[in-house]
Amino acid sequence: MKKYGYIRVSSADQNEDRQLLAMQELKVSPDCIFIDKKSGKDFDRPDYQKMIELLKPGDLLYVKSIDRLGRNYEDIQNQWRILTKEKDVDIVVIDMPLLDTRREKNLLGTFIADLVLQVLSFVAQSERENIKQRQREGIAIAKARGVKFGRPVLSTPDNFEELVKKWERHQISTEELAKLCKFSPATFYNRLREYDLLKAKIERQKSVLFWIRPKGH
Repeated sequence: MKKYGYIRVSSADQNEDRQLLAMQELKVSPDCIFIDKKSGKDFDRPDYQKMIELLKPGDLLYVKSIDRLGRNYEDIQNQWRILTKEKDVDIVVIDMPLLDTRREKNLLGTFIADLVLQVLSFVAQSERENIKQRQREGIAIAKARGVKFGRPVLSTPDNFEELVKKWERHQISTEELAKLCKFSPATFYNRLREYDLLKAKIERQKSVLFWIRPKGH
C-alpha cells in the first residue's frame, strides 16, 4: 500500500501550507503529494491526472476536505466512484472522519459514507455557486461606481488620417505607423476599418445632401 496526498488551491496566490502540514502529519512522502492551483469546477487538472495514473489497488489517498477534491456535485460523485470502485483505492477526507473508506465496509457503513459524501458534495457546489454570485454582484457594484474592467481603450491620434494617407502612399510601413499610434498591427487594422467605414459614411451623406439640395443654390 502506498499513501498519496492531494492538495488543491483555486489560484496561484493562495496558500497551500495548511493542507501540506496535514499531509506531513500523516507521514505522506513529499513525492506522493500532488498539488493543483486551479478551480475546482472540474477535474481537468494536471497533477490530479498524474496522480490518477499512479494509483494502484489498495493505495490510500488523503484529501483535506471534500471541496479540495472538487466543487462540482456530479463530478465529485463520479470521481469518488472511479477512485473507490475502478481504481480500488481507499480515500480519507481528513476533516470529515465519516468519509474514510477503510472503516465500516459493511452495507450500513457504505450507506452512511455515501450519504455524507452526497451532502458534502452538494455543499461544495453550493459554495462555488455562492462565490460566483458574490463575484457577479461585486462586479456590478464596481461598474455602477464607474470602475472599468478589461483593457483600456486606446485613443486614435488626431493625425491618424494624415498617417493613413502616408501609409497608403507607402511613405511609412505598417510597423512604423502602428508604433507612431502606439497600436499593435492588429489594432491598427481594426482602426483602419473603422476609419474607412466612417469615411464611406461621410461620402454617402455628402452625396445625399448634393441630390436633395434645392436647385439654384
